Amino acid sequence: MEFREELTPKQIVEELNKYVVGQEEAKKTVAIALRNRWRRQRLPQDLRDEVIPKNILMIGPTGVGKTEIARRLANLVKAPFIKVEATKFTEVGYVGKDVESIVRELVDVSFKMVKAEKMEEVKEKAKAIAEEKVLDYLVPKKPRKYGSFMEEEEINSPARERFREMLKAGLLDDKIVEIEVNEKMSAVVSGVIAPPGLEDIENQLREIFSSVGPTKRKKRKLTVKEALKLLENEEAEKLIDMDEVQTLAVKRAENFGIVFIDEIDKVAVKSGSRSGPDVSREGVQRDLLPIVEGTVVSTKYGPVKTDHILFIAAGAFHLSKPSDLIPELQGRFPLRVELKALTKDDFVRILTEPKNALIKQYIELMKTEGVEVEFTKDAIEEIAKIAEEVNEKTENIGARRLHTILEKIMEDYSFNAPDLKGQKIVIDVNVVREKLSNIVTNEDLSRYIL
Repeated sequence: MEFREELTPKQIVEELNKYVVGQEEAKKTVAIALRNRWRRQRLPQDLRDEVIPKNILMIGPTGVGKTEIARRLANLVKAPFIKVEATKFTEVGYVGKDVESIVRELVDVSFKMVKAEKMEEVKEKAKAIAEEKVLDYLVPKKPRKYGSFMEEEEINSPARERFREMLKAGLLDDKIVEIEVNEKMSAVVSGVIAPPGLEDIENQLREIFSSVGPTKRKKRKLTVKEALKLLENEEAEKLIDMDEVQTLAVKRAENFGIVFIDEIDKVAVKSGSRSGPDVSREGVQRDLLPIVEGTVVSTKYGPVKTDHILFIAAGAFHLSKPSDLIPELQGRFPLRVELKALTKDDFVRILTEPKNALIKQYIELMKTEGVEVEFTKDAIEEIAKIAEEVNEKTENIGARRLHTILEKIMEDYSFNAPDLKGQKIVIDVNVVREKLSNIVTNEDLSRYIL
């Protein structure tokens, strides 16, 4: 994959600003990390292998944008990205997932991305073949007898051409046809429930048996539109070189993969405590260490080196500190960046500025019912103020609090929306206070509801 050269660190930050409010320091750090990957690709081969990514540790309360920054960063350059939670992994011998499954999942994501891109390249060719196949079902070729031998009717008969024009114009989309499609035999391992931690083996067995088993042809009744799509995918898969896709998928995961490890603070061991469940937590850190340091993991697509995968770890670190992580793991996350708790002004911006702003989402959702919704400026200010207050009084869950508050305000309107068609609803400061007054004033109630 060629890194998008035009994306300078400043441009990366500008793109992230469209979705994430504030946290300039974190954005700057990840933008530099991303640009360094492009720089590394321009180095001579011997030096390129020596330059390892500077992994990042994000520290900050929940709901301030840690995951969103990492996810948007990966989307920006079409890099394989996965998010895992450190608490899902446990030391070998305890019930839990094996840490190597992180790399296998990342290569799976990479494979799907490369395969989709390659199928897009042969889309037109596959579409043309699929059209011919559908026409074969709609206008079967009639055998003609010439002397002592039979010959199929020529492919461009007037009837066939008429149907081809109708097919291209979409006039036959709802017509039902019976077509033959591939049905892979994967029943050999279906129904097998793998023990915890061995789900990957079950999936790999299913893949192996589906690829070596005989490919059956199964008849299915579908609309012409569905048949075209299904046959197009089938033909596209035949046209692409799967070995090349696998090689590219491994290469992309190795050089551009981003792994986001959330809740890393939950496996940190408090100083002086090295017994009970803490033993397992420290075991998870020791198991993560080789993956982050650089090792080779065997996957169904071949061996994958983790040396140049970018790891971004994140945690709130309320009850523990980054220094509670084992020293070896601390050393593998040299870049530390603290994300700040969100203020009222941040909440106002989150509600209105991003491309996927919550206020925009509610307006568009209600528009589908023919209801126009308008949030006044003072209403948005009040929602932001309440969110800040509730976060201070109860647990600080950052921007996620806005989801709860907005849902509470919009609940009755959403429920009655089909009966409000054609009406305009104005949500001002009085509506906000009316909907939330009882809950906000009663602290016990706000703990449960907001």
